[in-house]
Amino acid sequence: MEMTYGYGRALDLPYAGAVQRAREALKAEGFGVLCEIDVREKMKEKLGVDFRNYLILGACNPPIAYQTLQQDINIGLLLPCNVVVYEEGGRTVVAAIDAIKMLSIVGRPELAGAAGQVNEKLRRVIDSL
Repeated sequence: MEMTYGYGRALDLPYAGAVQRAREALKAEGFGVLCEIDVREKMKEKLGVDFRNYLILGACNPPIAYQTLQQDINIGLLLPCNVVVYEEGGRTVVAAIDAIKMLSIVGRPELAGAAGQVNEKLRRVIDSL
């Protein structure tokens, strides 16, 4: 599943199983999950509306994040890298941000290498599910 600002895959897995596999795949590629947002829960809490299962995982690869922050301390505005897991049409979708496109907004070509590393790792995460 290709999109202009990320890369994803639809899976024939229950939502909870896809979330677990995504966490494991992120860990295998050196990412930690710094934060998570249960969008369904927040929509219910804040708006009183029902929403599909939808989880945002804020993933971070510490060595790459450190390297990037050494080059531009304000890059933290674009961290962590988001991975989403949600239900769609009887399947579960897992998708990750395209770090190259995300970092392109800062106009710092020297960050392209780190962004490329992140993309390679996140693509392997998605492809492994």
